[in-house]
Amino acid sequence: MGNRTRRYAALVERLVDSVLATSGHTTRKLRHAVFARAFGPHPRGENIAPDLARYVDKVALHAYKVTDEDLVALKRAGNSDDLLFEVTVSAALGAAVGRLERGLSALHGEEP
Repeated sequence: MGNRTRRYAALVERLVDSVLATSGHTTRKLRHAVFARAFGPHPRGENIAPDLARYVDKVALHAYKVTDEDLVALKRAGNSDDLLFEVTVSAALGAAVGRLERGLSALHGEEP
């Protein structure tokens, strides 16, 4: 996170740390990769299985299009509810923080 989030930097950092750095049902490495991929604008996060990567992209770019069928397919592929929850939260947070940073950059006349 850059200095552009000055006013709420400590709160944003605390939120990101609480999602990415605490123990969970998924590894910290996976949550970081999901966050990075969703942060955008160019997808990253090479350590994500292809089916999860597609889901992360959908959550990050078109969350309103996520369906029950998407989650059923991921569960059939062996993913638990806990994993899907943590991946969803990490992806949504990555997308939100990425948009916040790009928006604040635009307000300050900076290139993202």
